[in-house]
Amino acid sequence: MFATQSVEHIQFLPFLATDANNLSWLGYGCLKQDWTLITVNTIGAALQTLYILVYFYYSPAKRWVLLRSLALLGVLAAGYCYFNLLIPDVRTRLARLGLFCSVFTIGMYLSPLADLAKILRTRSTRCLSFPLTVTTFLASASWTLYGVQLRDPYITVPNVPGIVTSVLRFWLFWRYPPGQDKPYRPLHA
Repeated sequence: MFATQSVEHIQFLPFLATDANNLSWLGYGCLKQDWTLITVNTIGAALQTLYILVYFYYSPAKRWVLLRSLALLGVLAAGYCYFNLLIPDVRTRLARLGLFCSVFTIGMYLSPLADLAKILRTRSTRCLSFPLTVTTFLASASWTLYGVQLRDPYITVPNVPGIVTSVLRFWLFWRYPPGQDKPYRPLHA
């Protein structure tokens, strides 16, 4: 975004979904008193919020970005009120918050596939980020293993779709290499 001073070909939904995911897991980590979850998701939420602010700065559709960001904040505020005011039992709160976080995690991993029809139609992976796909694969595999180690299904299960969708994106990059969609430039005579 800095290099091109544009958000063209950059999806906004993954930034938003990942921020919601980090903030939700931060709450889960605090409730569970798991410093790994707290540390990783504090850093992740800070970075994703920064990405959203940079996206907003360079976006020509500021209203669209702002409305979706405010909707996310509304959902998170409602979730916070629900979990902290309406569920007094800590075990029940932890279970429901774990399920809530799992839904956000699955949404985060599915969000880059929002343009799947466009990718198949144009035969171009221009709107996907290969480095992000690699890091998503490594992160989801790491969290899956961490969840298995803790015997925590709320961490393990929702990270499996991250592995699956990363493999699907790797296949898309293989099937439609980024170099093949470069526009043809005629030679000047």
